Amino acid sequence: MYHSINSTKLKRLKGIRVSPKNFERQLSYLAKKGFKSYTLGEMIEQKEYLASKSVVITFDDGYRDNLTNALPVLEKYNFKATIFVIINRFDNDWSLHRKTKNADIVNKIEKLSDEDIKTLLKSGLIEIGAHTLNHKNFSKISQKEKKKEIVKSKEILEQKFNIKCKTFSYPFGIYEKGDEELVKDAGFTGAVTTEVRRADLNKDDLFLLPRINIKDEYLKFIYKMRKF
Repeated sequence: MYHSINSTKLKRLKGIRVSPKNFERQLSYLAKKGFKSYTLGEMIEQKEYLASKSVVITFDDGYRDNLTNALPVLEKYNFKATIFVIINRFDNDWSLHRKTKNADIVNKIEKLSDEDIKTLLKSGLIEIGAHTLNHKNFSKISQKEKKKEIVKSKEILEQKFNIKCKTFSYPFGIYEKGDEELVKDAGFTGAVTTEVRRADLNKDDLFLLPRINIKDEYLKFIYKMRKF
């Protein structure tokens, strides 16, 4: 699980940013170890036939550096990725829905434009998944509002980009019992959380899949790959 690939340091929310240098070192490690890359949608579709070294690289939110800094590295190593995009990502300080101290941080990070997303899709390496309309905290809104956030985000992505939006990411990784059914009923094939462990697609609930959070580090990255 990644968010932003950028060398500029953040005062808070440091965990969402990995430098391009470390991102390349991390992907180089995966390539040397023989990992095969899938989008999340592909991995779910092929879950019964996966090689032992299979990996899904995901990005949450929709930051523009996913195009400018991450895509060239993905292309270099021929790795695929799934980017979960917030529909209303501009002028939306969604970090406030989790912690007020994080105000005015994500607002200052440049976001992907619709044209940027079209460029990503043309690369053939990127799947666009949904990350709701507004990135609201699912523990603080009604079931009706959750359903709207889930269903409408899928519809808009499919209409704008002429794609089949198959996968979903819960904002902040927060969900309540039954939320996975809302995602399933909306027509998605799977969804990711922020639970930290390796996923087993033949045993895990496909609508509550865990991920390994990757930070701006290399040696700890190797440790995580071996541990999990």
